[in-house]
Amino acid sequence: MFLEHKYTIDELIKRCKANERKAQELLYKQFASKMLGVCLRYATDRMEAEDMLQNGFIKVFQKIEDYRGEGSFEGWIRRIMVHSSIEYYRKYHKMVQLVDVEQVDSHSSVDALATSKLAANDLMALVQQLAPGYRIVFNLYAIEGYSHREIAEMAGISEGASKSQLSRARAVLKEQIAKMEGKRYGYAG
Repeated sequence: MFLEHKYTIDELIKRCKANERKAQELLYKQFASKMLGVCLRYATDRMEAEDMLQNGFIKVFQKIEDYRGEGSFEGWIRRIMVHSSIEYYRKYHKMVQLVDVEQVDSHSSVDALATSKLAANDLMALVQQLAPGYRIVFNLYAIEGYSHREIAEMAGISEGASKSQLSRARAVLKEQIAKMEGKRYGYAG
């Protein structure tokens, strides 16, 4: 019976920096499921998320020499996955429905009470249904915590467009949540 040696993250990183394939495989297995969750937030479906994940891990292994041990390694991988997902979208999809901030009527937010009643999977499904531009900005701002300036640089849009995309995304989500809640309680809507 073959027993596999358990490596620490630091040992795996060191071995990955030495281009050891087994270490790369183990690192991938360690983080793939969490990072797939990150990619799913930016993708239109699971297949696309898996493509984003693969592209992201290629970059992880190409850039692993740049990791200096400052901050969490998982956070470092996560940032690469987010950037890789944005690059994927810029390459394969057009960022559609960009609306300047002056065209947005009012700043809406998702009702906290309604979202608390939704299962995480329901909310994920709603976010995945957003138009690509809305979905990307919503994820970067609301989930990843990037500023509008950072989002504008990553997505190749203006800060105003980032703000309006977030506002529109929130409005669409609020409307969708209200519809879901109405159906759940038997109201027409």
